Amino acid sequence: MPTSQPDSIIDFSRDIYTVSRLNAEVRAVLDGSFPLLWVQGELSNCSQPASGHLYFSLRDAASQVRCAMFRSKRRLLSFQPVNGQQVLIRARIGLYEPRGDYQLIVEQMEPAGDGALRLALEQLKRRLAAEGLFADERKRPLPDYPRQLGLITSASGAAVHDVLTVLGRRFPLLPVLIYPSAVQGTAAAENLIAAIELANRRRDCDLLILARGGGSLEDLMAFNDEALARVIRASELPIVTGIGHEVDLSIADLAADRRGATPSAAAELVAPDIAQVQRHLQTLTTRLETAQRRLLVTATQRLTALGRQLQLLHPRARLEQQLQRCDELQRNLERSLERRLADTRARLGDAQRRLQRCSPQQRLCLDRDRVLRTRDRLARAGLSLLERRREALAGLVVGLQARSPLATLARGYAIVTDAAGQLVYRPQQVPPGTQVQVRVAQGSFLARVIGPASTSVRAPADDGDAEGADVND
Repeated sequence: MPTSQPDSIIDFSRDIYTVSRLNAEVRAVLDGSFPLLWVQGELSNCSQPASGHLYFSLRDAASQVRCAMFRSKRRLLSFQPVNGQQVLIRARIGLYEPRGDYQLIVEQMEPAGDGALRLALEQLKRRLAAEGLFADERKRPLPDYPRQLGLITSASGAAVHDVLTVLGRRFPLLPVLIYPSAVQGTAAAENLIAAIELANRRRDCDLLILARGGGSLEDLMAFNDEALARVIRASELPIVTGIGHEVDLSIADLAADRRGATPSAAAELVAPDIAQVQRHLQTLTTRLETAQRRLLVTATQRLTALGRQLQLLHPRARLEQQLQRCDELQRNLERSLERRLADTRARLGDAQRRLQRCSPQQRLCLDRDRVLRTRDRLARAGLSLLERRREALAGLVVGLQARSPLATLARGYAIVTDAAGQLVYRPQQVPPGTQVQVRVAQGSFLARVIGPASTSVRAPADDGDAEGADVND
């Protein structure tokens, strides 16, 4: 009897991962591949739920990473972490499986707190690095066998003894010319610059060492001078620095062609090793180190594989995941309740505003305000109309006064009428002996015409009888 073929063939040779399995194995890889790390950065998004755990992000200028510090470690802190604070944490790398988020599990935290002096030096380093002052392509190669070595340092310091001791041990034939200079204090940077420029002018040496013993950051400030760094970079002679201890990295070290961690290390860099036995021993040492490294890599790989299996079975990791999940659910619940409460308050506010708009008292107040505004506008309009009418009347009065005969009389003219009250326009209307009335600005008087006159009119006599007016035709 023939068997029917299935529609699709399941390939059981494939190892298909679920998301949970993938996250679990990635977490095991992360947990087992890195030791406890020290990481420095700025705190942000700090959150401490009721569980007592601390969640935050650690960031710098370009990146950030999520971090979790559980309550048992949180209780050991001697300070209260706040957003924006620079801290140094000791943590292991992990993965929060429900979200697939890479994170740091913090075991220890302490403030970092760089001082203003160190911050200023970091800013100067970044600015000079942006100019390319520390670029590797600008570094000068060191001579394999220096003809003469110039040593710039304090003549009475321990650095001279350290350098000469190393050179005497490694290459005693190398002559050394010392350029004494102050290496500490306000004038130290200028002394060092002068020594470098003198060595470049004299050209007695083909290699310079700039050296100083250990000290505090303030003691080494002369080697963080910007002008000194630029002179080091502009020097035609290669310069090797050996300043302070290994942890002391100055701007002069970054600008130099090579940097020794100490004055002795700087001497080691410039002094050639001419002993064939030492070279052969170094070759054997290198082979031994290679074989040991190979064995160490193999053992490390086996240890890593065993560590991954142990991490997958460790109950603490599972408990930490569940604790984070509980905190996340609690935060989601709180946010949901806050949103519902905010929506309810908003709806209540809308209802209250609608009720106020529909209130008769509110409408009565609005109508009262409208009536008052209308009354004010009407009063202002009446006053404005009255003012315009007054201005028009004043204009008419001015025009009337300009056309009034009284204004003419005020200028010295007179109005002459005969006995019948008719205006006299021509001398022929008043023959001699006729009595006329003359009106001037300040009143009127009677006059009698004597006869025609050429230029003037005589006033009446004191007895009140008019002698007449001499009117010129």
